[in-house]
Amino acid sequence: MSGALRRWILAIGGAGLGALLVGAFVALPDFGAGGHPYGDRATTESLTRRTANVISSVNFDQRAFDTLGEESILFAAVLGTVILLRQTRDEDRVQPGSARVDPWVRRYALVLLPVTLVTGLYVVAHGQLSPGGGFQGGVIAATSVHLLYIGADYRALERIRPMRLYEVGDAVGEAAYLLVGVAGLLAGASFLANTLPRGTFNTLASGGTVPLLNLAVGIEVACAVVVLVSRFLDQAVEITDEGKHGKAGAR
Repeated sequence: MSGALRRWILAIGGAGLGALLVGAFVALPDFGAGGHPYGDRATTESLTRRTANVISSVNFDQRAFDTLGEESILFAAVLGTVILLRQTRDEDRVQPGSARVDPWVRRYALVLLPVTLVTGLYVVAHGQLSPGGGFQGGVIAATSVHLLYIGADYRALERIRPMRLYEVGDAVGEAAYLLVGVAGLLAGASFLANTLPRGTFNTLASGGTVPLLNLAVGIEVACAVVVLVSRFLDQAVEITDEGKHGKAGAR
């Protein structure tokens, strides 16, 4: 594709996007206006389904199908990364050495690791009650795992990070979300319909399917981020070009 054709495609796409943005801005309510119809409707639906966190109600109930698409994008990204960064025939694995980290940074990472893990699990478990949820809590939990690389070394990280288990967990989280959606069909409603008992407002068992979908996303995101970071760490720490490695050994 020539440079001129690329610029024309970019210009046409930019013009279309600009027209959509202008149309959206013109229809926006005035600044300081008291009427927010979409916010009011979302809040009403959230309270009807006994979900204290309106954001989670929107993500995992009112637009749960859209959230499935977002989760699937991450799942596809992990799958593509695993394929692209797999070890090839002209690459070799070397024994990783210890990273040079300040002792105080190591101590801080080790102290912060359990705190980060508990925080991530808390955010996932309370996603239907307070700010946060599966996406945010999953990233926090995955970060806690890799704090061991800073606090100890790469070998210690590998011992608590069996990649097969996390790859399976990634697939399980994606499949669990789909199964909850199929449960709505089996109950005689639509796909991903909130058909479970709503429970008591502002408790862990409230929200119907919201906490289950939230948990499924938390599992998928946590495992996906661990797999992603591990693949990039492998490339940086363990995998090297076979020819260069042979030359280095000859030296």
